[in-house]
Amino acid sequence: MTSLPLQVPKTLRVSDEQFLEFVKANPELRLERTATGELIAMPPSGSESGLHNSELTGDVVLWNRQGRLGKGFDSPTGFRLPNGAFRSPDVSWVAQDRWDTLTPKQRQGFAPLCADFVIELASER
Repeated sequence: MTSLPLQVPKTLRVSDEQFLEFVKANPELRLERTATGELIAMPPSGSESGLHNSELTGDVVLWNRQGRLGKGFDSPTGFRLPNGAFRSPDVSWVAQDRWDTLTPKQRQGFAPLCADFVIELASER
C-alpha cells in the first residue's frame, strides 16, 4: 500500500456524521476532532514513545484487574466528549457504572463520554 500525505486545512470543519464516515473509510489513520469541528491527524509515535505508552497502558490494565472497577483502553480508542470533540487519549479508564449505562451500539463506536482517568504522553516531536 502506498502512503499518501494528508493535508488538513486548519479551516476545515466537519460534522459528527462526516467525521465518523471519514474515520470508518480510513481506519489506518489516527484522527481526532475538536469541539469546533477542526480535524487533527495524529502522526505515528516514535519507538521510545510507543514503549512508554505500552508500559503505561499495561500499568493501568494491571491496576484495573485487581479490583475490576472499570474498563481500560489503549491509544486508538476514541471518545465523543460532551462538547462534541472526538478524542483518543494514550491511555484511558472508565468506571464500570458509567460503562454499564452505555448501549451496545454506543460501546461499538466512540463512547459518548469523557473517561474518568486519562494519560496523554508528551512526546519529543
